[in-house]
Amino acid sequence: MKILITGGSGLLGQYLNNFLSKSNEILSIYNSKTGNCTDYNSVRGNITDNNIIREIFESFRPEVVIHTAAITNPLLVKPFTEQDYYSTNTEATKRIAELCEQFNSKLIYLSTDLVYSGKEGSMLNEDALIRPISIYAKTKLKGEAKIKETFDNYLILRTALLFGFGLNHTKSFFDTMFNNLSQNIPINLFADQFRTPLSLIEASRMISEIVFLDINFETINFAGVDRVSRFELGELLCEVSGFNKNLLNKISMKEIPNYPQVEDVSLSTDKLLSFGIKSNSVEESLIELV
Repeated sequence: MKILITGGSGLLGQYLNNFLSKSNEILSIYNSKTGNCTDYNSVRGNITDNNIIREIFESFRPEVVIHTAAITNPLLVKPFTEQDYYSTNTEATKRIAELCEQFNSKLIYLSTDLVYSGKEGSMLNEDALIRPISIYAKTKLKGEAKIKETFDNYLILRTALLFGFGLNHTKSFFDTMFNNLSQNIPINLFADQFRTPLSLIEASRMISEIVFLDINFETINFAGVDRVSRFELGELLCEVSGFNKNLLNKISMKEIPNYPQVEDVSLSTDKLLSFGIKSNSVEESLIELV
């Protein structure tokens, strides 16, 4: 299968390169940093550049597009502006959807669990209250809407917190947590935000199965099975790796200036499971990682 991956040098994108290249013909788009893209069929391009993206579609003619590229920081920090978020996360997504329709490509769009209200309780299904509060989540939700306005051949995956080791230049909170604990350095972790985290390895494996499913016109929660805080994830990592739990410090989201207060967006994965896609537990994923 011919698969186009946007955000190919990103945290998830590099794992997708590894997984999907094994049995598919991939083309991975990167922008400022290459990551592992140069190990695979890849091209440099900014997804906000209409001409470049059209040329890529015309030359490669993908059967499936996995759209991971986005500005993902929940805080609006320099050098990015609100317009940058909108241009990348919303407008570029609309153009990619239009090209998918034109070239008869299926679009798999990586959205976020942060589009949901964080005050509705746990294990939210896809019909739960939508109330994004960060610029990231708001523009990703608008991206969902643009896709739905454009065509039907799509899957929207509302993706939970991803954890695992970043490849090459990419880093996540998990890298910091693991490195601190392995060096006996204390680490501050949220104890008052709950999500259903999914390992980068599991996410990539699951997407490599989803690309072959004959389903479209669907919005699906894409998450793990365990509801945990980052502090609880740290405790599990200590148990698996033999690290000292006393190095873990509980903190509140309220201690971080201007941090979006999303208390609980843990997701039900019943719909995902109905399509035969199941993730491992957090503990199983941590064992696999370390």
